[in-house]
Amino acid sequence: MSEPRNPPSAAPEPRLDLQQVERLVAAIETDLAKVRTGSQDVEALRAEVDSLKELLDSSAPAHEPVHHRLRSMHRLLDTLVDDAVQGARYVAEIGRILGM
Repeated sequence: MSEPRNPPSAAPEPRLDLQQVERLVAAIETDLAKVRTGSQDVEALRAEVDSLKELLDSSAPAHEPVHHRLRSMHRLLDTLVDDAVQGARYVAEIGRILGM
C-alpha cells in the first residue's frame, strides 16, 4: 500500500502521543482477533495494525510514518461495518488523535 507524500510546502505533522497510539493499536488488535478472516478490509486493517506495531516497537518511532498509518487505519475503519469491530469508536479516537 503506497503512502501519500506531503508536498514540500506542507507543514510538518503534529507530534503524536505514542503511548496513546500503542493503547489504541492494542485495543483494535484485540477486536480484530474476534473477526473472521476473508474480508479484504479486515485483512488490510490487520496489515496496517501490524505495520504500526512494528513502527512503534522501533527504538525511536518517527511521527510522520505513524501519522500516515493512523490515517490509513482511519480510512479502513471508516468503511468497515462489522459488529466485532467497534469502528465508529476507533474512527472517532483516531480522528481526535490526528486533530481531525
